[in-house]
Amino acid sequence: METAQPVARPVFRTATREDVPALVALIESAYRGESSRTGWTTEADLLEGQRTDPEGVAAVIEGERSLILAVESDGAVVACCQLENRDGHAYFGMFAVRPALQGGGLGKLVLAEAERRAREEWAADEMHMTVITQRADLIAWYVRRGYVRTGRTSPFPYGDARFGLPTRDDLAFELLVKNLA
Repeated sequence: METAQPVARPVFRTATREDVPALVALIESAYRGESSRTGWTTEADLLEGQRTDPEGVAAVIEGERSLILAVESDGAVVACCQLENRDGHAYFGMFAVRPALQGGGLGKLVLAEAERRAREEWAADEMHMTVITQRADLIAWYVRRGYVRTGRTSPFPYGDARFGLPTRDDLAFELLVKNLA
């Protein structure tokens, strides 16, 4: 994959209900199908089907203790992530960068802004996330940014098509944690 050019002046904002279609399309393009293979975050070799759906994205946007951070460039949503306030720590998920822009540093900016918001707006002392254990390259990327592998795993939700259709039977999630204090 070629290294993407940096996005000029990304604008960070809290997503609204009107953003749901663009967010779903972005998340799907970053993780599933042939379009995801343009970037390096694809899960297309592990999972088929959907990564998320409009109802799931809307639930995060409308949640009392959660939000989706949307990142715009030239009027288009080019990256996003989910943040959830979980009493003392924040949960980070639904992270996506437009595949053609991956490798240009935008993901680092999104992660840093998410950590800043969790720390400053919610007084979170840790950021938690779960990553599919088979995603060694992605786990290594988070480790380089200060996340620690806990060794604590949880099962993949087999049989729930809302999270995709696994192409193998050994998927699990590992909890990664970063101290934000």
